[in-house]
Amino acid sequence: MVQPTSQPSRQASITLRRFADRGQLQSAVEERLQQVLTDASADHPAVMLSGGSTPIPAYLELATRHLNPAPGLTVLFSDDRYVPSDSDQSNYHQSKALFTSLGLSTEQVLRIRTELPLDAATQDSERRLESLLAGGRRITLGLLGLGADGHTCSLFSAADLERAQGRLALSVHRPDGRDAVSVSPTVLEAVEQLVFVVAGKDKQTAVAALLQRKPDLTAWRAVSGCRAVEVWTDAAALNE
Repeated sequence: MVQPTSQPSRQASITLRRFADRGQLQSAVEERLQQVLTDASADHPAVMLSGGSTPIPAYLELATRHLNPAPGLTVLFSDDRYVPSDSDQSNYHQSKALFTSLGLSTEQVLRIRTELPLDAATQDSERRLESLLAGGRRITLGLLGLGADGHTCSLFSAADLERAQGRLALSVHRPDGRDAVSVSPTVLEAVEQLVFVVAGKDKQTAVAALLQRKPDLTAWRAVSGCRAVEVWTDAAALNE
């Protein structure tokens, strides 16, 4: 079991990158992902993907490029709904074309094994994340979404964050009635480059609260112990 993280002595820095529109934002995501996914000089890189209306199209575009993966590449998800792996609601299923194009083995893609009972799927994710991060290994790049309600991953509330203490993975009953398995803030702290990818006018309030480090925002509380956070947005998500 992972030991609970202590209260950070300093808060994460936040860097904002503005893009004129969703298309430019998606192109930037594609460019950065391609760099990490294909870096032949990297030592077993790991990439954490999120779902969402901007990242998923970026994955599908990269799948058409037939890239050569970096040696020892591992891909994981920030979270996924507890639905069948071939469901349209599954982040894994929506991203599968990328993994197929890269020729990744099942061991290289740390999907949530939703064919297992929920508790067993969560425990399985915990074990595999612990193995991934053994010896202080870090995740090269991590993408996060930001909900209009201020959530990230499948961490929606202070109660979720409390239950995440001392864990790498946890099950969450989402506000939409579905269950999900999410990484914990401890995993987010192991990411070298952590990027919120946010687009759309409906995200203005949440983006502003994140940039202001509002302590009641679940997303900020989830990443406040990280070294640094980047926020990549289109113009519509900024109330300027």
